[in-house]
Amino acid sequence: MRILIVEDEPGISNFLKQGLEEESFAVDVAEEGNIGLRLALSGEYDILLLDWMIPGVSGIEICRQFRKAFQDTPVIFLTAKDTVDETIFGLQSGANDYIKKPFHFEELLERIRVQLRPKSGEHNEFTLGNIKMDLNTHQVFRDNEEIYLTQKEFALLEYLMVNKGKVCRRTRIIESVWDIHFDYNTSVIDVYINALRKKLMLRNEELIKTIRGVGYMAKDE
Repeated sequence: MRILIVEDEPGISNFLKQGLEEESFAVDVAEEGNIGLRLALSGEYDILLLDWMIPGVSGIEICRQFRKAFQDTPVIFLTAKDTVDETIFGLQSGANDYIKKPFHFEELLERIRVQLRPKSGEHNEFTLGNIKMDLNTHQVFRDNEEIYLTQKEFALLEYLMVNKGKVCRRTRIIESVWDIHFDYNTSVIDVYINALRKKLMLRNEELIKTIRGVGYMAKDE
């Protein structure tokens, strides 16, 4: 899951980024409204966390323009604006939730999880052959036996399973799982793929295929 934080106070944005990354989210930060709007409209995010009062385009305007393009992606305001009228105004601008500063990280995390819960008709479980992943409980099973993964291993497997049947390019994997946006030695992915295959007791190309020179693909046998 990828989160965009638009916040001009480095102390807050750095704290949030570190905490959310420890919870296996990929996180981008914009400290200025115009950059935040451009990133938001890229459509690469699962949820937006917006401050209201930021340099350039305001958080309210980002929310309005983003909502015109993306109807379903959740938006949460994190702001010092704390009157009832301001809260109502923020929600009417298209936000799904509104948290007043200061706030507890645990509360924000739970509100994020609430917004990311599957809607009616959706599910939060994925299967790949005899492997099942439950995002609600953060568990992975093979033939009903739980497999214990590190946070990065879990995030990598989640990315592959969510995109099952599609070729996952190395650059997209490194951006989504490791939150790196520049030319990076992607051989680290091979190390984690090998670790996943070992823990999941996969034979060679079973379930996780190597697309040579490109990346990987999760595919049922």
